[in-house]
Amino acid sequence: MRSVAKRTVRAYVMGVALLMPAACQPTVKIEPPDKPIVINLNIKIEQEVRIKVEKDVEDLLKQNPELF
Repeated sequence: MRSVAKRTVRAYVMGVALLMPAACQPTVKIEPPDKPIVINLNIKIEQEVRIKVEKDVEDLLKQNPELF
């Protein structure tokens, strides 16, 4: 009779041992956010254009300022 009780306890322990890893598996849920994603970009853009002209073109521009 004792061996039957031991077998029952062993079966119970083995059953619990086999089910433990299944209970510990993590779950990952991917859900969209409730609010829209807002990205604030504070960007200051400055642009500087430098034109290097030859001396004769510079003289031409001085003579005719209405060209540009």
